[in-house]
Amino acid sequence: MITMLLLLRRILPLIATTVVTVHAAELQLPDPLVTQNGERVTSAAAWQTTRRPEVLELFRKYVYGRAPVGKPADLKFETFDSASDAMDGKATRKQIKISYHGPGGEGAIHLVLFIPNGIKQPVPCFLLICNRPAAENIDPTRAVKSPFWPAEQIVARGYAAAAFFNGDVVHDKYDGFKSGVFAIYDQQPRPADAWGAIAAWAWGASRALDYLVTDPGIDGQRVAVVGHSRGGKTALWAGAEDERFAMVVSNDSGCTGAALARGKQGEHIRDINRGFPHWFNDTYKTFADREDELPLDQHMLDALIAPRPLCIGSASEDTWADPKSEFLAAVHAGPVFALFGLKGLADSVMPQPDMPMQGGQIGYHLRTGKHNLTEYDWGCYMDFADKHLSPPAAHTK
Repeated sequence: MITMLLLLRRILPLIATTVVTVHAAELQLPDPLVTQNGERVTSAAAWQTTRRPEVLELFRKYVYGRAPVGKPADLKFETFDSASDAMDGKATRKQIKISYHGPGGEGAIHLVLFIPNGIKQPVPCFLLICNRPAAENIDPTRAVKSPFWPAEQIVARGYAAAAFFNGDVVHDKYDGFKSGVFAIYDQQPRPADAWGAIAAWAWGASRALDYLVTDPGIDGQRVAVVGHSRGGKTALWAGAEDERFAMVVSNDSGCTGAALARGKQGEHIRDINRGFPHWFNDTYKTFADREDELPLDQHMLDALIAPRPLCIGSASEDTWADPKSEFLAAVHAGPVFALFGLKGLADSVMPQPDMPMQGGQIGYHLRTGKHNLTEYDWGCYMDFADKHLSPPAAHTK
């Protein structure tokens, strides 16, 4: 027994430190503060005007692709359902059809929205990019409730709860980019940097935001975009492309989301493009087993959120996503936040499970369990938002 205790004393410190001793130089990470001309960025102004546009363009060119259209000129909003007594009178429910036209036809996104009653408005809002079946996860009637979108708890905390199904923009399947928003706007033949589904869903999130900024019950300058897994990748790209999002939340997003590609365990670029050839642009596919040759890595995607608050969640058993790589990406985004006089992560030491780190402008937690978006995760994200979006006092606690 004594021998075993001595062994544990030697091993446990090593286990505790292995997740925090990997530095940018060891991983050969691109420096987010060095421009393509080799000049070092030393101010927030230089980041915003010079380096940020460069980094954004790198991700469009090499990973997510570029959207062929921004906000459509003919974007329309139709509120087809409204009830002021939802959630036993605690919220007002709205359902909005967001429609648009393009050369290839018409598309529509259906937004579900609950706004708290009985508190000062306008209120901040969480917008969920839902990548799971809508009827089971974002049911507007609330006959079916899911921890994936605990709308009642969000409302009780003083936030509006909004959600849309990503399949409204384009279905999550490969069909040669011939359906959904691709069929409406894409040019043929598609160039190598044409947008994939992640960028298309992010575009859809911006169209939802186009509505939210018009709703008198919503503070359009305090909208947080949220996503899980592929939705978490989407939330990061939505926040990078659209600086109107006041906060970004990425849950268990892993490969080509919040996790570094270099040194990553679990899913790699080859795996993700084989399994989901419609998610990214064609150029990204050429970097299978060539992660070190990319002129970017995901810490630079995190950096594109600066100076806005960013919250990242991992799960202890989610080895495919690789929590360590998600944490390290957040750590190495810190120098960009520092340009704005902000602290990124409160500590460079990876926290233990279920001990959220929320002292800086980047929040992080490692939840015990598997790949999922749970009520615990939502609680962490709302706690972080309380520090940065300042909701009014809720009617219940």
